[in-house]
Amino acid sequence: MLSLKDRLTDLLINNKLITTAHLEQALKLQANKGGKLSDILVEQKFVKENDLIQALSEGLGLPLIDLKRFKIDPELAKTIPVEIARHYQIIPIAKMGDTITLAMADPLNIFAIDHVQALTGFQINPIISSVTDINQTIELSYPDTAKGIIEDLVKEMTVSSIELIKEEKEVSPSNQELDRIGHEAPVIKVVNMMLEDSIKKSASDVLIEPFEKKLRVRFRVDGMLREQKAPPKTMHASIVSRIKVIAELDIAEHRLPQDGRFKVKILNRQVDFRVSILPSSFGEKVALRILDKSQVNLDVKKLGFSGHALEVLAKVSLLPHGMILVCGPTGSGKTTTLYAVLKSVDSPDKNIVTVEDPVEFQLEGINQVTAKPEIGLTFAAALRSILRQDPDIIMIGEIRDYETVDIAIKSALTGHLVLSTLHTTTAAGAVVRLVNMGVEAYLINSSLVCVVAQRLVRKICTYCIESYILKGDIAKSLKLEVQKESELKFYRGKGCQHCFNSGYAGRTVIAEVIQISQKIRDLILSGSQEQFIKQQARAEGMKTLREDGLEAAQKGLTTIEEVLRVTAPDE
Repeated sequence: MLSLKDRLTDLLINNKLITTAHLEQALKLQANKGGKLSDILVEQKFVKENDLIQALSEGLGLPLIDLKRFKIDPELAKTIPVEIARHYQIIPIAKMGDTITLAMADPLNIFAIDHVQALTGFQINPIISSVTDINQTIELSYPDTAKGIIEDLVKEMTVSSIELIKEEKEVSPSNQELDRIGHEAPVIKVVNMMLEDSIKKSASDVLIEPFEKKLRVRFRVDGMLREQKAPPKTMHASIVSRIKVIAELDIAEHRLPQDGRFKVKILNRQVDFRVSILPSSFGEKVALRILDKSQVNLDVKKLGFSGHALEVLAKVSLLPHGMILVCGPTGSGKTTTLYAVLKSVDSPDKNIVTVEDPVEFQLEGINQVTAKPEIGLTFAAALRSILRQDPDIIMIGEIRDYETVDIAIKSALTGHLVLSTLHTTTAAGAVVRLVNMGVEAYLINSSLVCVVAQRLVRKICTYCIESYILKGDIAKSLKLEVQKESELKFYRGKGCQHCFNSGYAGRTVIAEVIQISQKIRDLILSGSQEQFIKQQARAEGMKTLREDGLEAAQKGLTTIEEVLRVTAPDE
């Protein structure tokens, strides 16, 4: 008489679900590494899990149950400890008299049946379900696992990490299962809590990062990443699925990056979220960029620019034509500065058009175009069409290539005011960057009117600010010219509940601004290096990023440490 294992393998082969070669290969892997034959067949993709459990049901004459249709009684679940349920991949679904009906991923496991029978004193009536359904039902059924974790997350919202130790290999849910759990209350509650918490803490980004045995959640607050309390790793797939659902992305796609966006109403205000999903070694990493209009200040006078910088910006933004560049690394506030300049010059008699990738904020009264390179709507292609719309002012989200900068410069030369961003570290370096992109010096000379290089620094928390006297040797190393000790007075934050003990709250801008004068034009035309352009700009009153930052530190706006973190030493 055939054993249960032999009956199962015969059934799989007779139904052409696996081949003899597959079976031999699986048996070799089992002999070398151990483990269950059914798990090995699924892991090696010799058979689909649904087909396997269907064959198992037929071969053993045991009923097959869809746990998605059942609501498990938490009191009944308590009869089997959660550790035992996870280890054997079992879940009790009903009790009648002295018999418990037990959903099992492997009903051939007589050790599991004997263990549960000895533990509970009940007879066991085994039925079959999938590994995926059982694992997820366990996490949703035991009040001390998923429910308890969710309640702790909502109540505490403190910085920590929860790591779920799981010996068995994780099984990825099916696409249908992901769609279902993406609409269920527990995961909706966790995702909503995460979004609300990020808004309360004024975060600009949320990162959800899967690792081998845990999930990490981090918020970027004032430019710095802070780790938050995280759900268990088993909830990762459902959290990603929920985010995909609300961003209207493809929940069945796990191999390719996806981008989307969604808008929600949180804390009585509308907030836009940009979504980026990236496949990684241990699952899909999610990055959410938070675009909260209520937190964005588009008044150029309130961004934090010094008096000299504001004066230059006000003057050049009123010019009838020319090109204004704002430079700096990603996340330095370049686009916000451009938006603020546009708002300051916007009026009914001006036709203002922007092309961005993507449009971050909708500006009232300004025509904004989203670049879509995948369909041929590049910056350059959009610019060509924009020029036919008779614009007065054009904003380009970013100059990335020669084609874009060529059209931008020609637009500036033909009577348009052009604003854009460029990835350089200094204002003088922008000129060299344009030359390296292939632009002729005489075209730069004729079109460029102003270059702004900026950084964002964290502001000192006003609730815990304190003063201190800087040591003389440190002041000397920073090239601070002081006549008396009172001029060495600087400020820092002690850390309090208002700033999450960081000593900082909010950010302000520091900048160096070059208005292209005739002498600087002569240097550009002669092909001078960056350092000579910088020297001439300083002679004409420009403050470097480091100098502007140290002035802000002396005023108590930021700390010396912040300035040193984001700026390079002056030559």
